[in-house]
Amino acid sequence: MPVSTEAVLRALSSVVVPDRGKDILRLNLVKGLVVKDDRVVFTILLKDPPASFAENAASLCREAIRKETREEVAVDITVDFEMISLDMHDGGSAKSVQPEGVVNFIAVASGKGGVGKSTVAVNLAGALRQKGYDTGLVDADIYGPSVPLMFGAVDEKPRVNAHRKIMPVERHGVKLLSMGMMVDPQKAVIWRGPMVTNAIRQFLGECAWGDLDYMILDLPPGTGDIQLTIVQSLALTGAVIVSTPQPVALADARKGVAMFENVQAPVLGLVENMAWFTPPELPDKKYYLFGRGGAAALSKELDIPLLAELPIRERLRESGDQGTPIVFAEPESVSAKLFGELADRVVHQVTVRNATQAATQKVEILHKGSAPA
Repeated sequence: MPVSTEAVLRALSSVVVPDRGKDILRLNLVKGLVVKDDRVVFTILLKDPPASFAENAASLCREAIRKETREEVAVDITVDFEMISLDMHDGGSAKSVQPEGVVNFIAVASGKGGVGKSTVAVNLAGALRQKGYDTGLVDADIYGPSVPLMFGAVDEKPRVNAHRKIMPVERHGVKLLSMGMMVDPQKAVIWRGPMVTNAIRQFLGECAWGDLDYMILDLPPGTGDIQLTIVQSLALTGAVIVSTPQPVALADARKGVAMFENVQAPVLGLVENMAWFTPPELPDKKYYLFGRGGAAALSKELDIPLLAELPIRERLRESGDQGTPIVFAEPESVSAKLFGELADRVVHQVTVRNATQAATQKVEILHKGSAPA
């Protein structure tokens, strides 16, 4: 019986690096995984060559795979060591500000505003933390930051440590940073593109994030300066696109997908927010206020996963306004359980993507000549 990729991934998730306390998939150490019939091939990319784990890594993986599959499997494993390289070809391109210690960077984006993107980003980050993942959340919407309000951190101001690094604010175990913590919430941020770019680069490269399994980036709607700064500065693991079901939102969601595909950043899937409304007094009824099945149809057309369909719920809105994401305020609620399922699907997509595909590269945008008069 052929061995499945899912079975191999389950097996590898049981192989833990002792000094890190995390499995090799969570640490993104498995590369080039190919599963075909009864043969498994992959590389274990270790970042600490002297570690005793390096001597036993291959045998531990073989044992785990055979135990999980209970099949006669040919397992071909290469143990390699990641080398530190210096980029000698800066040439005026954007300097990398990728934080050390962060394994996965997930952009939560939308083609248009008002679709609940920040609500999804906040609760996705919260759900990942509840599942035991070390998680950070960057509010990259400089002009309209909402993370401080939704995490009850409006009055918090980030401090600077002895190394002149910004210390993120922490709420419910999630590390947070937002422009809303830096400026008077009653005043508008009126900045040109270069100032916004510098702020985003500071959030990423001049902040003491520590070791994180996931950094969630809550992007502003559209496809502008901030999105370009992110893909130039980070090797994104993937993007989650949020939309509502109606055609006008889906048209913009399609543009969001196209933007990430154009810069070779994987789209992990779509989230359909405000999918339906169920009155509390009529729990068996679903009213499709913004249309029905739009994101499902788009995901099928574009051949990308539909990660979640989230209903409109009053408590979801209230919890955000009151400063406690629904996953923490009411962990047994319908909304919290759906966000938990969304987190599981994102982790699955990331795990498969990291193990089987080449790493995303930062984008270099070249400017040739000047704009026509």
